[in-house]
Amino acid sequence: MKLRQLADTIGADIHGADIRSGDIRGGADIEIVSAARIEDAREGSVTYFSDAGLRDALAACGASAVITKEPLIGLDKPQLIAENPDLAFAKALTCLHVKPLRPLGVMEGSFVSDKALLEEAVTVYPTAFVAEGAKIGARTVIYPHAYIGPDAVIGSDCIIYPNVTIRESVVVGNRVILQPGAVIGADGFGYVPGIPGVRGHFKIPQIGTVVLEDDVEVGANTTIDRATTGRTVIGACTKIDNLVQVGHNTTVGRNSIIVAQVGIAGSVTVGDFVQIGGQAGIANHSVIESGTKIGAQAGVMGDLKKDTYLGSPAMPHRLFWRLTASLKKLPELFKKVADIEKQLRDILKQ
Repeated sequence: MKLRQLADTIGADIHGADIRSGDIRGGADIEIVSAARIEDAREGSVTYFSDAGLRDALAACGASAVITKEPLIGLDKPQLIAENPDLAFAKALTCLHVKPLRPLGVMEGSFVSDKALLEEAVTVYPTAFVAEGAKIGARTVIYPHAYIGPDAVIGSDCIIYPNVTIRESVVVGNRVILQPGAVIGADGFGYVPGIPGVRGHFKIPQIGTVVLEDDVEVGANTTIDRATTGRTVIGACTKIDNLVQVGHNTTVGRNSIIVAQVGIAGSVTVGDFVQIGGQAGIANHSVIESGTKIGAQAGVMGDLKKDTYLGSPAMPHRLFWRLTASLKKLPELFKKVADIEKQLRDILKQ
C-alpha cells in the first residue's frame, strides 16, 4: 500500500514528504507493508509515536513512516499527522494485517441441526455444534468446538472462537466477538439456603436469558450468567476482558470497559461509558452511574455516583489518596501519643 493510500485510509495528513516525489525515502508513493511498534519497525513499516521518551528510538528505528499527533521537527521520516494517533495506528494495523474472512460454509465434521436457520455466507468449522431452533446471521464464523444451544440467536458478522458456549435462547447482536472459552448464558448462581440437618441448598431454576447487543466483545474464559427470570444485558460497544464474571440479571450499559478478573454480582446496574479496573469486585444490587471509573482491586458495596473510585471499600480517589498518605504517618503518630502518655504519667507521679 502506498503511503498516500494509507494516509487516506486512516484519516491522516502527510507531513515531511514531497507528495510529488517518487523518491523511495521521502515520497508519498513509498510502499508500506506493515505496522509495528518502534522497537519492531523495519523498512516498509509504519509506526506511531506518542511517548516523548522514545524520540531517540524513533529516529534510530528503521520505520519508513510514523503516525504522530504533531509534526516532529528534525525527524528524517515521512509523518502521518492524525488527531488520534492510537486510533490511526489501530486502523493501520487493520488495513495492513487483518485479512477479510472467506466464507467456507458448513464444513464436514460439524453438526448443524436441520431445524437451525443459517443465513448467507455463514462458516461452521468441524466439531462445532448448532442446535435446533438456532438462528445464525450472515457472514458469521463459528470455530471448532463452539456450542450454540437451542433457540439461540446470533447476528451477522460475528466471530465465535473455539470452545465458546452460547446456551439456549441467548441473543447475540451483530459484529459481536466472543474470544475462546467464553460462556454466555450459564445458569445464574441462585439457591434457597439449606437448613443444617434438615435439607441442603435448593437450586432456583434460571429460566431467563442473556442479551449481548451489537459490537460487544467478550474476552477469553469470561462468563456471563443467564437471568433467573428476565435478562442479563451487555450494552452495545461494551468491551469485556478475559476472566470476568458477570452475575445474573445484571445490566451493563453501552461503551463500557471491564478489565480482567473483575467480578460483578447479580442484579447490578452499570451505566454507559463506565471503566472498571482489573480484579475489582462489585456487590449485588449496586448501581454504578454512567461515566464512573473504578480502579483496580476496588471493592464496591453500594451505589456510586459519577467519579473515580479506589480502594476497598471503594471511595472517591481524592479521599483514598489522603487516607493513604495518612497511613504512612501512623507509626510516627503512635510514637508521639506514647510519648505524650509517658509525660502525663510522669506528671501525675509528681
